Formats: sequence, C-alpha cells, structure tokens
Amino acid sequence: MHYVKAKSIFKSDNGINLYRGCTHGCIYCDSRSEIYSIDHEFEDIEVKENAIELLKKGMIKRKPSMIGTGAMTDPYLPLEKRLKFVRKTLKLVYRYGFGFTCITKSDLVLRDLDLLKKINEKTKAVVQITLTTADDELCRIIEPNVCPTSKRIEVLKTLNKNNIPAVVWLCPILPHINDTKENLDFILDACIENNVKGVLNFGFGLTLRKGNREYFYKKLDEKFPGIKDKYIKQFGDNYFIHSKNNAELMRIFTKRTYEHGILNKPDDIFAYLHEFPEKSVQTTLF
Repeated sequence: MHYVKAKSIFKSDNGINLYRGCTHGCIYCDSRSEIYSIDHEFEDIEVKENAIELLKKGMIKRKPSMIGTGAMTDPYLPLEKRLKFVRKTLKLVYRYGFGFTCITKSDLVLRDLDLLKKINEKTKAVVQITLTTADDELCRIIEPNVCPTSKRIEVLKTLNKNNIPAVVWLCPILPHINDTKENLDFILDACIENNVKGVLNFGFGLTLRKGNREYFYKKLDEKFPGIKDKYIKQFGDNYFIHSKNNAELMRIFTKRTYEHGILNKPDDIFAYLHEFPEKSVQTTLF
C-alpha cells in the first residue's frame, strides 16, 4: 500500500475510485490491462490520501445525484477494514443527500449496512455484487483472495431482507471452466430467490488485452493445465472471447430473467443505477 495526493476524485459521471490496484487476485481481472496505465505493482494498492476531502468539496458544489465506485477497483479491499474510506464516503453521501452504488465481491460491504439503509431511506442505495461461479472451490481458484460465492449470496439475502436493491454482475464467464448451464442456473436461482433488481451480462465470455491476457494465461497454466492452448487456438488475439455455449446460455439467461421481472439489458440496468429520485433532491434542497 502507498499513498498519493490526488488532484481530483470525481469523473464526469460521478464515478469515484478511492483506491487503485487490487489484492483479490482474480485471474481474469481486466483492470490489469495496460490501457489503464497503472504505474505501480497491481497488488501495491494506491490510496488517495485526500479522497475524503476532495469528495466533501465536490459534493458541496454538486447537485445531489448518484455516486458510484468499484468500476476499476473493488472498494471493499481488506485494507478498507482499517482505513474506512468507503464508510467515510457513505457518511458524506448521507449528509449531503446523494445516492450511492458500488460494485464489490466482498461481504465486508455488510459492515456498512447501517449507512446503506439510511441512504436508501433518504435517497437511493444499490449494491452490485459479482457472481461468476457456483462452486466455492472453483471460486477460490479463480477469485482466490475474496469471499466465495456462498458468502456473496448471503450478502444478497441480507440486502433483500433490508430492502436494499441489488444488481448482480454475471461476468466474466470463462470458456472451458464455468460456461455451463448448471453454473448459470445456480446463479440465476440465487438472483431470483433474493429479488435482485437486475443481472448484468455482456455475453458469456471474457475480455483479454495486453496486461490482463498475460496474467490470465499464466494462471491458466498454473491452475488449469492445457486450457491456455485451447484459448490460443480458438480465440487468437481477440479482445472479446465468447464461449461456444454463448447462444444457449444467453437464451436461458434472457428467458429466466424476463419471466421473473429482472432487468437483463445493460442499458436498462445502467439507466437504473444512474437514476436519482427527484423527490430526494427536493427534500435535500428544501
């Protein structure tokens, strides 16, 4: 871990990144790609030491809206237990009448359930959880340093009980590893049982480009001998890699989510995540 002084914190869409880099160790992580210009060891987390100060200044100047984090780095890294940057962010979000959403694989998000509930009662809070693999043992191989799927499903249950909406990222799905109907049905069952608002899927596969491709192939050689050669033969240097089962899995995914009233189109889900309740603006301003 190392500290930097950031010049800014808000992106144009009100997205923020409190940290850069990650210690979850997911073998497929796109954030390792060179395009993101991370100029330090990926596991050496960059902490924006003045992030909370910048957030406060930015919120004072902005009209209340949704604030999101987790697109590049899971905000609930182990160091968050000590630093509590996310918790401090949530306190500011509540104080200034903003809404909040985050993407995470960690059950540490439940530490902040009290603040998420308060924000959701006042404006809007949405928790986005990544689920890729039904089997916990496989999960520990492809996402080794974060809680397994079973614990993430417990997070969904807790959110549902507390009326906090959830969105599930059902991606990436790794060809020859977890691209099966059984895996998909298990995850969809969990989503349906826990009344998730939407399930994000961009096709059953993953993205590979310089930076994350090399790391992914290295891990395939370590954990799944022989699979890398299948990737090279089938996909070459393609950026997006589709499973050969993509058509069948997409049919099942679309049918089951539609039947249960779950949002399944990325554009619709992103519109929902960015939508800020206007009545909350009125309450905050007046």
